[in-house]
Amino acid sequence: MNRRSEILETAQSRGRVMVDELAAALHVSAHTVRRDINALCAQGKLRRLHGGAEFIEGSSNLPYSARTSLNVAAKQRIAAHVAGLIPDGATLFFSIGTTPAVVAAALAAREGLTVITNNLNAAMALSEAPGARIVIPGGELRLPDRDILGSLAQELFGAYRADFAIYGAAGIDNDGSLLDFHAPEVRIRRQAQENARHSIFVADSSKFGRRAPAVGGHLDEADLIVTETNPGAPFATLLESLGDRLIIAGENT
Repeated sequence: MNRRSEILETAQSRGRVMVDELAAALHVSAHTVRRDINALCAQGKLRRLHGGAEFIEGSSNLPYSARTSLNVAAKQRIAAHVAGLIPDGATLFFSIGTTPAVVAAALAAREGLTVITNNLNAAMALSEAPGARIVIPGGELRLPDRDILGSLAQELFGAYRADFAIYGAAGIDNDGSLLDFHAPEVRIRRQAQENARHSIFVADSSKFGRRAPAVGGHLDEADLIVTETNPGAPFATLLESLGDRLIIAGENT
């Protein structure tokens, strides 16, 4: 991946990038980063901000293969914490997305799980778990993400009551609203959350402040919110209001 592609991918993942941070991460000068940012702005891919730039959102997410390589250590910390909460024999909902799939992989040694998911990556991660029962909806497989949207997926989550819903979102707005790239993603996510006895929202800190066009649900609706580090000042009041429902994975554990 060339440097400008890496800058663009980082901007899409985080919503914005700062010159000094990029220069340190890429081992180049601030001048070089500014030149790259100016070129990406000229192409209509970024918009200048003081000290950096923000991603200009379109209607689609990063390719799944690219998302799996982002924030890997953070997702693994989140997954390890969530896996410690799930007992053998639990019934689980998994939403679409890379972080729920990483959580699923962390549960591969659990016995007797019942898994309801429209995320084929999560289903495959648990396909050899001892005694697992896996239920997926019919419909068209969305590629390359390997998930299933549409009415059949929503109906499937509505037909079960899970012990735990493990779900994520494309982004979290400053007011705590949950964002995704398509309205069906929102509807299915909300159905899963509503039909679970306990809901666990999983997202690495790059999702805080990341934009996407479809909105539905709120961070405050989750029973637990698991991330890997505090995302910082813009979310301080929101996160304080969550109290002990906010879990920083790996902190004091």
